[in-house]
Amino acid sequence: MINPEEKLRHIQCFLMDMDGTICLGNRLLPGALEWLELLEEKKVEYYFLTNNSSRSQLEYSHKFSQLGLKVPQNRIFTSGEATAIYLQKNCPDASLFVVGTPPLLAEFQRHGFRLTSNSPEVAVLGFDTTLTYDKLWQLCDLVVAGKPYIATHPDINCPTEDGFKPDIGAMIELVAASTGRHPDVIVGKPHEPIVAALTEKTGFAIDEHCMVGDRLYTDIALGKWGITTALVLSGETKPEDLPESEYQPDLVVQDIAEMAQLYREAIG
Repeated sequence: MINPEEKLRHIQCFLMDMDGTICLGNRLLPGALEWLELLEEKKVEYYFLTNNSSRSQLEYSHKFSQLGLKVPQNRIFTSGEATAIYLQKNCPDASLFVVGTPPLLAEFQRHGFRLTSNSPEVAVLGFDTTLTYDKLWQLCDLVVAGKPYIATHPDINCPTEDGFKPDIGAMIELVAASTGRHPDVIVGKPHEPIVAALTEKTGFAIDEHCMVGDRLYTDIALGKWGITTALVLSGETKPEDLPESEYQPDLVVQDIAEMAQLYREAIG
């Protein structure tokens, strides 16, 4: 059995969750700056892989800048972008009805999609912090009508400095209670469409990636595809959650600061 240090020496590209791993709300978590400096120093590729489809790459880059981190837009990969890539490959000419924030709508438009509420061909549910009853009603009508139904990611809650706010997973269950249908495809972590888009983006083999995150059912569940996983206990998951989880990380650290220390020791 390969020990964690040997696994880390094999990694060519680190993937990092954001909320609960690098930052919490508008607060940078301890060790985040040192971790990125280490990756830059060792010339190791990295991407921020977030299921939060409510924000754009530009917004995330600006947020990191305010927190004291210089992160180029091309280092940020959202479930919104992954969903647009998935739809480009599977139904490139489809018109979309998208339940999402203005940045998510702009992401689909950037990829050439026509957005409409008038007889759309595909319904897309994102993490919509601008959600209205009318949007929800239209979505349910489309789902009942049998339109293809895509969700950007499955997260139930989004961590904040003050606790958790309902995320798309809660809305998925609301729509299911009303319509009897769950999404035909969920794109974001830990599902296969985002893994396919990711490996295409990085150019590395699946087992050359390591996912560092705080959620068992999204970040750590990526291990089922052969990605090495590192759980940080600075976000949603607590130590007592591990024994009952079907998803087990390759390594567990308290926070990204400990991850940096462990990686430095592994590579010398």
